[in-house]
Amino acid sequence: MNQRLAVFLVACAFLAGAPASHAQQRSREPVTLNFVNADIEAVARTMAAIIGRNIVVDPRVKGTVNLNTDRPVPPSVAYNQFLATLRLSGFAVVEAGGLLKVVPEADAKLQGGAVSIGAPVAGNQIVTQIFRLNYEPAANLVPILRPLISPNNTINVNPGNNSLVITDYADNLQRLGRIIAALDVSDATDVEVIPLRHALAADLAPVVQRLATSGGAAAAAPAPGQVGASFQTAVIPEVRSNSLLVRAANPARLNLVRTLIERLDQPGLQSPTGNIYVVYLKNAEAAKLAVTLRAALAATTGSAGAGGGAAGAQPLAAPTAPGATAATAPVAASAQPSTGGQIQADPATNALIITAAEPQYRQLRGVIDRLDSRRAQVYVEGLVATVNDNVSAEFGIQWQGPLNSTGKGTVGLLGTNFSVGTTGIVNLAAQPTAAAVPSGINFGTISKIAGANVLTSLAHFLQSTGGGNVLSTPNLLTLDNEEAKIVVGQNVPFVTGQFTNTGTGTGGTVNPFQTIERKDVGLTLRVKPQISENGTVKLQIFQEVSSVDASTKNDAAGLTTNKSSIESSVLVDDGAIVVLGGLLQDTYSDGEQKVPVLGDVPVLGNLFKSQQRSRVKTNLMVFLRPVVVRDAAQTEALSLDRYDLMRGKQEAAQPRSSIVVPVNAGPVLPATVRVEQPATPSAVPVPVPVPVPVPVPVPPVPTPLGR
Repeated sequence: MNQRLAVFLVACAFLAGAPASHAQQRSREPVTLNFVNADIEAVARTMAAIIGRNIVVDPRVKGTVNLNTDRPVPPSVAYNQFLATLRLSGFAVVEAGGLLKVVPEADAKLQGGAVSIGAPVAGNQIVTQIFRLNYEPAANLVPILRPLISPNNTINVNPGNNSLVITDYADNLQRLGRIIAALDVSDATDVEVIPLRHALAADLAPVVQRLATSGGAAAAAPAPGQVGASFQTAVIPEVRSNSLLVRAANPARLNLVRTLIERLDQPGLQSPTGNIYVVYLKNAEAAKLAVTLRAALAATTGSAGAGGGAAGAQPLAAPTAPGATAATAPVAASAQPSTGGQIQADPATNALIITAAEPQYRQLRGVIDRLDSRRAQVYVEGLVATVNDNVSAEFGIQWQGPLNSTGKGTVGLLGTNFSVGTTGIVNLAAQPTAAAVPSGINFGTISKIAGANVLTSLAHFLQSTGGGNVLSTPNLLTLDNEEAKIVVGQNVPFVTGQFTNTGTGTGGTVNPFQTIERKDVGLTLRVKPQISENGTVKLQIFQEVSSVDASTKNDAAGLTTNKSSIESSVLVDDGAIVVLGGLLQDTYSDGEQKVPVLGDVPVLGNLFKSQQRSRVKTNLMVFLRPVVVRDAAQTEALSLDRYDLMRGKQEAAQPRSSIVVPVNAGPVLPATVRVEQPATPSAVPVPVPVPVPVPVPVPPVPTPLGR
């Protein structure tokens, strides 16, 4: 009863019929609160009168509260104590549309409330705060902050902009903000350059990397511009200045790396054999690189003949043996093992053996590290398209007949005998075989002369058309500045000489003897690519398409080959198609045999003539497309694309199921499985300022030109 009376008296004091100005003045005056086991709804009405705001109580909010002040306090302080009391009872006040609502704490985050970015406001009201992080990943802070947030409130991560969205009481958000600010700091030191005095940076970097990284495995450093990436110690060699670029997770780890380098950078640790050093190469060929280094060393010291040099470049299609052609010449052999001087090559291990003082060895090692880099490859895709169109027509009338009676001793003959487009009637009458009868439609008459049937007239008509469409796509993959060759065809024998040895005596035998030379007939592609710095490809090309003329297979003089070849040097952009050349040929021929004067008579003259006309069109074009393959990922993608293409062709060519012929499966390549290669410690990137190279467009994996 006393509690309700106290509430009533306070309410009457503020809700009396005074003017509004006096009520507002009183709302700013200090008040004394004395609520003991008071109903929450009644206390909310009183607080609404004190602060001059409308407060609505959710029907689910039930219970009593105790709220007392020893001395008068400002209305804002009284309202904050009211919010703290509700918080202890499991309720909260949210503001939506200018209206204050008392709701259960579990539903407060869904009823609206203030949303702020930056420093959170103080108080016991539930608000939503967005914290944007600069260094630490937002997901890493969730396990740390979750226990510090009320069970009914939430914390969420937005990985897009690396931010945290937290809904909780304002005073708790202030504490969380201080914790986040302390944790969101750069997790790596600045890049430190540590020069070496005795050791080589390329040799020391992998050792220090493995020792400085926990577990002996290198972790990936954050890429430039990537926020919040997991980072550990990274050590990168800088060959030009013989220094190590170090970036550590913290100053303590940086000191550890600095101590390791100091202990390892001692004189005499590079080679336990004195002034003899062994350098194992990763990409370059030891024998070739040794010749280059000896020549460079001779140039710097002023001496001559330091191991010799490589022979001058030969033309791409130059024959290498008597009688050899560009299509049959072998690809140039690799450089032979070289010895002598301060630099020797060991082809078995692909290593260089260098005998030099330490300063000179350091200079040579810097040159070796630059030359021993992974070389790009070029995938060359050729296309040879041939389209033929042949049209021919033949017409002829021939006849033969006697002039007088067959009973007389002498018989006269009169007629025509032509060979254009057909077989002469005289030859056909003497040898009436199926092979001698001309193609097409033939009309003839046979008469009995001297008791024998003789062909006396023949009319021949023929019209023929023919065409061909041939598409050849030779493909090959080769290293930059290395020649490659592909031959697809037949090895055909050609007779170059013959000799007959006749034995002596009555029992002598005849021994015929022939000399034969075999040549490749088909499609040949020889190419040597050279990649420039801006991505264009210079190609030295020799391409040949040859075939045996079918009409000369039985020729006594030997076979005749048809050949089209191109030898050129072109400059092509990466992935672009270039036309090398071609042949556009249109041939027309007209043959006619006739009897003079009679063959010129209109209409009737056709009885005394034979005609043949033909037209041959040949279209031959050669195209080429080089694609630069710079790393293992592109090589794998290109190979798997061609692999899947052939596998799809094999699956499409499977035989139909048959019970009579129980061979129902053809060979099919196995399915491919991609295996990810683990990263090596020496490949750990460090975000250090480096010159930006000229961007080179890398096209996607190309599709075959013939597909």
